[in-house]
Amino acid sequence: MAGHSKWANIQHRKGRQDAARSKLFSKFSKEITVAAKMGDPDPDKNPRLRLAIKEAKAQSMPKDNIERAIKKAMGGEGDNYEEIRYEGYGPGGVAVIVEAMTDNRNRTASSVRSTFTKFGGNLGETGSVAFMFERVGEIVYPGSAGDADTVMMAAIEAGAQDVESSEDEHVIYTADTDLNEVATKMEADLGESDSTKLIWKPSNTTEMDLEAMQKLMKLIDALEDDDDVQHVTSNFSASDEVLEQL
Repeated sequence: MAGHSKWANIQHRKGRQDAARSKLFSKFSKEITVAAKMGDPDPDKNPRLRLAIKEAKAQSMPKDNIERAIKKAMGGEGDNYEEIRYEGYGPGGVAVIVEAMTDNRNRTASSVRSTFTKFGGNLGETGSVAFMFERVGEIVYPGSAGDADTVMMAAIEAGAQDVESSEDEHVIYTADTDLNEVATKMEADLGESDSTKLIWKPSNTTEMDLEAMQKLMKLIDALEDDDDVQHVTSNFSASDEVLEQL
């Protein structure tokens, strides 16, 4: 299983997502509003909106919140948000990508830069670490969705690029432009996924020991706590022993 998937699972087990559920819902609302504003408010005609709603539902966001976010877009709200990507290095030289959605570029840039500095990192120029990642689609199914061969065959038939299976889950990777189509086809075979989204998949990783991981965890938590930040990705790699001690 990819290191970042393990990290997400540890966060979930420790209740980090539950503790910040309202903040998480706020981030989903912003993405849904922007997606609906940029395209059609009907998710069947708007792949980005459909994926945003799917991911929000996967995190138990109430239907009322989702509908409110779409109505905001139809009412002309949410059109001042700008999508910005920041890149830099965290403790131990690990690469970090921060995706933000903001109505004040200066505020967000200042906040992200100071957070990197405070927690032992350095904010770099655009493009300084993105070459270490590939933009791909990621679909996650629980281990109970089927055995590795069953999921692999469904993924191949749907047009996926790769599958990583473990006892706990199946992670399916697609070309970024194929995510919606592959996810729809797999849904017909395997039912609803746990998660469907675009990610930055590391092409190479940086091995971290426990001390370095603890420092990185503080940086990621602080960045994710920023209201303007939507997603944080890192190319860390760590052993099961290190991850279990976090």
